[in-house]
Amino acid sequence: MRSRTLIASVSRFMLGSLAAIGVVVFGGFFALRSIAVGEAERQTREQVRVQSRLVELAGLSDGVLREQPAALSRLDRLVRSEILSPSVVRVKLWSRDGQILYSDERRLIGRRYGLTHDEMRLFGSGGADAELSDLAKPENRFERAERKLLEAHTPIRTPGGAPVLFEIYRRFESVDASASQLLGALAPPLLLAFAVLLVFQAPLAWSMARRLQRGHDEREQLLANAIAASTQERERIAADLHDGVVQDLAGVAFGLAPVADEAARSGADDVAQAVRRAIERLRQGVRGLRSLLVEIDPPSLASTGLEPALDDLLSPLEAAGIATSLEVDGRATAASANDPLIYRVAREALRNVQAHADATSVRLEVSGADHGTRSLVVRDDGRGFAPDDRARRGEEGHMGLHLLEALAEQAGGRLAVRSEPGHGTSVELEVPSK
Repeated sequence: MRSRTLIASVSRFMLGSLAAIGVVVFGGFFALRSIAVGEAERQTREQVRVQSRLVELAGLSDGVLREQPAALSRLDRLVRSEILSPSVVRVKLWSRDGQILYSDERRLIGRRYGLTHDEMRLFGSGGADAELSDLAKPENRFERAERKLLEAHTPIRTPGGAPVLFEIYRRFESVDASASQLLGALAPPLLLAFAVLLVFQAPLAWSMARRLQRGHDEREQLLANAIAASTQERERIAADLHDGVVQDLAGVAFGLAPVADEAARSGADDVAQAVRRAIERLRQGVRGLRSLLVEIDPPSLASTGLEPALDDLLSPLEAAGIATSLEVDGRATAASANDPLIYRVAREALRNVQAHADATSVRLEVSGADHGTRSLVVRDDGRGFAPDDRARRGEEGHMGLHLLEALAEQAGGRLAVRSEPGHGTSVELEVPSK
């Protein structure tokens, strides 16, 4: 069982490491893609500058402004032979007022769409700009089949000095190809490094998990030893009290009874009354000590049964004026190996009720279930407490219920404490009825 737990823990650790590697790989792809997009935009800006200079020097004339066929044909020959390529799919030439003066798609020539603010700014500032194309714009309806394009603009001048805006459209697939190439170059050494890391991590994770498991087992063993030592010490103290002080006090009370009777017969009523008061005080002390002995070392549950033992636990609360009730259903009357744990939890809960709850009533229920469990519920109507109060009491050394929680887990059960200020407290234990 412990081996399966260790394997499961190490497997979760390794799966987490693999998930982290996956995140790094996919994140690296998108990071490289972003770098590739930035690099593509830079290259496209450089490309539009070079190609615009070629158009300005070798193909552009003032006749393009007036849509003269000869001027357009001359520019078209230059564009198709020197600019259009598998990566550059469209060329446009714009006037300042948003008219397309030239395009290799002739149906666009003469159309007017208007320029954006950034495009208009280039007429004054010069330079070049590149960005992802918005193919939803009307002027880009003939490029939509390409799905994604980069467009770049730069201003040039006709021989007569008229400013126009030169624009090219570049396919985006080359950007994805660049990112894939970068990732393909970096992936093998990265994956190898991760594989080496996992190879070294696996034995370390296994060793750490085993140490943690051993530490957990040692803590459980220490807890069990502490409980056993506490039980033995309680038995020793109870035996010493029963065979020593309790017997002595009972003997003294028994021996004083004739003294009281003799004083009464001789007429010393004051002496007889004083002796009888002393005898009653001694008997009360003996009863108190015997109640304490029951708490320190309860009678054998195997011989008395769980219900009588729990009923004895309620007696001190009844003597203190707290209304009590006990209910044990028929399925919980048979002896169980976990009855001592049920008794301990009930004793600790009732002790807390008497010491801290300021309750007027307490109810104790023990029940069995068809699925092989036995449950205990101790519920009072006292002042209750907040979760922080319990944590603070634990820090102060009040560890009774905390230790019992660990014992319940060790027995395959669970112990829950529920409380709210002003609404009482409920202690609920569920353990196998084995």
